[in-house]
Amino acid sequence: MAALAPMLALLVVMVVVLRFFGRWLSTGSFVRQRPRERAHHARPAVPEQTRRPLQVVAADLRRLARQLSLVPSGAPLVRWQALWTAYDTVLREAAEQLEVDHELTATCVGMPRDIERLRVLAALEGAGLVVRG
Repeated sequence: MAALAPMLALLVVMVVVLRFFGRWLSTGSFVRQRPRERAHHARPAVPEQTRRPLQVVAADLRRLARQLSLVPSGAPLVRWQALWTAYDTVLREAAEQLEVDHELTATCVGMPRDIERLRVLAALEGAGLVVRG
């Protein structure tokens, strides 16, 4: 019984030392942090959402329009759909940057969407963006 007390005390000391060592490894400090501070340090910083420069968006519009005009007539439908989807995405981006109203997401594919594209292009050119070049 006399030998059990020192072993138990040694075990308790080892547990305390290991807890402090573990805390030091995870936080870099032996001091216990409050829950608010811990939560503040644990959150990763959210990067600020940045927009692409308008010149890059306009260049993408011109590039995609050129690619659409060069697609051969016998090309697979998937190629057409991919190019039109990319073109519409960049067109929406340009319209949102210049605060031009658009209904590209609401109109169905076909003639209504084609008319909306032409309307948005005219509005973008009226706002000063060089789309055709």
